[in-house]
Amino acid sequence: MTQSFEKSMAVALDRGAPARRPAGHPAGFQRWTNLLFVHWRVPAAAVRPFVPLELTLDTWDGDAWIGLVLFYMSGVRARFIPPLPGLSCFCETNVRTYVHFRGRDPGVWFFSLDASNSPAVWFARRYWHLPYYRSRMSLSRRDDALQYSSRRRTEPNSCGYHVRAEIGPPLGTGIADRPLPAGRALPGMLEHFLLERYILYVASPGGKLLAGRVHHTPYPIREVRSLSLDETMLSAAGLARPEAPAHAAFSDGVQVEIFPLRDPSV
Repeated sequence: MTQSFEKSMAVALDRGAPARRPAGHPAGFQRWTNLLFVHWRVPAAAVRPFVPLELTLDTWDGDAWIGLVLFYMSGVRARFIPPLPGLSCFCETNVRTYVHFRGRDPGVWFFSLDASNSPAVWFARRYWHLPYYRSRMSLSRRDDALQYSSRRRTEPNSCGYHVRAEIGPPLGTGIADRPLPAGRALPGMLEHFLLERYILYVASPGGKLLAGRVHHTPYPIREVRSLSLDETMLSAAGLARPEAPAHAAFSDGVQVEIFPLRDPSV
């Protein structure tokens, strides 16, 4: 599934600002590994009803993008607490789209998140107001071949996926005079638009919009050579999609700092 997206895009938003480390202390730490990003291109009108009115859809060439992101979390801990056995490592999946707030702060809106750890699901629902679900999940890797699977344990309990992927070389390998090393997404590339997201938006139980920040080094991105996908995650969220994904990418992983929720208007 190697595709060339070295196309330019007129970008009015400052897409570099969210990648800068926020001031203050992080609330916690995580490591994300074996990240598979699968994306579908859809009409913006099909996504708009699912996103709060305070947020504007962030589009590429006029269309919205829906992402299915599969990965493994480890070393999950709060700032003053070491990783706890049985609580700090688990598989995770999210279904998302891309938004911005008042013409700035491009970020992510989640339709659903699944994790294979019940305490993590409870905590994220209670304190981060995120739509998490408990699922039976697995991830296996042998060299550059990976398999991911999930089945939700809570309603809708038919929701899940089985995915196989073969990973290729770093993004941009063999391109002469590339201004960044192979594996880095250039600003203006689709990969940069889809993957380099450092802000998440949530709605509190009272309906107040809040924003959270994460910080990590830019993703080391690899191509996806082949992809076999059987999923019902998007339809469970009420989203219709084209049959075939428009884009897929992979990252071996990053170390992440998590910052507290805040009012995005401040």
